[in-house]
Amino acid sequence: MGDKSPKSVNKQSKQKQVKSASAAEKKKQAAAAQKTVTKKK
Repeated sequence: MGDKSPKSVNKQSKQKQVKSASAAEKKKQAAAAQKTVTKKK
């Protein structure tokens, strides 16, 4: 797995982008969920 070819490096950077994007999406969903909870009260 220690392959330093451009292909594998590109793949790793893409996975990092996807992870940060999904984390941001989760934050958005959590914030939206909290908003709906406060509206119900």
